[in-house]
Amino acid sequence: MQQDSSGLGCPITVEPKDRRFDDLVTGANQRWTSSPDYVQLVSSTHQVVEAVEEALRSKARIAVRSGGHCYEGLVDGRVIIDISPMKQVYYDARRRAFAVEAGATLGDVYNALYKGWGVTLPGGSCPSVGIGGHALGGGYGLLSRQHGLVIDHLYAIEVVVVDAHRRVRTVIATREANDPHRDLFWAHTGGGGGNFGCVVRYWFRSPGATGHDPADLLPQPPSRVLVSTVTWSWSDLPAAAFSRLVRNFGAWHEANSAVDTDNADLFSQLEPAPLAAGTVTMHTQVDATSPDATARLDQFVKAVGAGVDVAHREERQELGWLHSTQWNGFNGPETPTLRFKAKVAQLRKSWTEDQISAMYHHLTQVNYQNPGARLMFISFGGRINAVAPNATAYPHRDSIMLAHLVSMWTEASQDEQHLSWVRGFYHDLFAATGGVPAINDRTDGSYINYPDLDLIDNPAKVPWHELYFKDNYPRLQRVRARWNPLGIFGHELSIALPD
Repeated sequence: MQQDSSGLGCPITVEPKDRRFDDLVTGANQRWTSSPDYVQLVSSTHQVVEAVEEALRSKARIAVRSGGHCYEGLVDGRVIIDISPMKQVYYDARRRAFAVEAGATLGDVYNALYKGWGVTLPGGSCPSVGIGGHALGGGYGLLSRQHGLVIDHLYAIEVVVVDAHRRVRTVIATREANDPHRDLFWAHTGGGGGNFGCVVRYWFRSPGATGHDPADLLPQPPSRVLVSTVTWSWSDLPAAAFSRLVRNFGAWHEANSAVDTDNADLFSQLEPAPLAAGTVTMHTQVDATSPDATARLDQFVKAVGAGVDVAHREERQELGWLHSTQWNGFNGPETPTLRFKAKVAQLRKSWTEDQISAMYHHLTQVNYQNPGARLMFISFGGRINAVAPNATAYPHRDSIMLAHLVSMWTEASQDEQHLSWVRGFYHDLFAATGGVPAINDRTDGSYINYPDLDLIDNPAKVPWHELYFKDNYPRLQRVRARWNPLGIFGHELSIALPD
């Protein structure tokens, strides 16, 4: 068994005068730059404890960073603990589970698990995202319809916490029913980052997995995948054709998102972009080793295009699965000057005609021509919905799609223009429920891994925590009161203490 990097050295402290500082306070979204007193780079659990203790002595608010992909400016505090040096992925024979340090990126995790044992986690498509925050909110990806969320395979966590007496300690919490810390484990299965402590390590083993062969303890991805990219030209796509395309995509997911669907291995993402982009694009992946993969992909593309009566262009290629995790068409652009604003919604049913009309209006505005904007309809359902809403902190267990509205740009002077477009578009999409995806028979709130500060004071006056956590919020509050009673770890969207 490979051991963790538990060296007893000191954290590396980086202050504003240090040439490394700027790189350590800026993440993927250039709209946000943190302004801490200092950053501490840690490479072991011992160093995390030391960094937290030092911050407590100066009564500094702590923020924790792994991959730096937070959508909002939540990773800010007087002290930032940067756990990105903690990247080890190894098999822990004693726990019969795979240990993953919280600073590892998804690319690190996929490479290590697949090359070492032929297994994986059903996580996201962006390889530079850190597992630290990704797993805390739930974690979905191209294999989730077939294998569930990342948290559905979580066995244990190691987390540094601070009690009411300002004592710092390390706790390991597991999913075992008799674990006295099981409430802390549960809160980390979708409760979001920055709420209870600093997670330093995860252990993963699929529920029901038996034996001691590591290759049998996590999902095995297909050796090869078939990837399709279909494009429709906006110049050939009038309002009626656009409406039919969106309705077809939604109808397919309504019919193929049951837990036992035969199309669990088919994941798709329809991406209508503004006119300036020139096209509406659909990326799809299916298990190429399935004997009917090509036929089912043909049927899917035909179903989405039925009655659209507009020519489309399709490109297909077959890739090795691991190679596909580095490039698969689903990754958004990453540039060193990228600024963005995103809003999401969980969908229980497809779109109404009023919503489709709102989409068409905003996407075809002649005064908003940003090719870096898009509204993505993302496949959900399948095994994601095999888990009860209260079994994990992630409560959205009957969605068929995730809607992800985003605008990306590079110039700070354009912030207001793009923010206004995203906010107006989102409001009009959900105008029937006050501008937010309220909990009802069609929509099911939002997703905490894509935090949106606008939801704190939304026009519908729906509590933001209802949109993210639904009925699980009171339990999360009780866990916060037990494990983070002083609010040492926190941000604008933190779980609040119970009244």
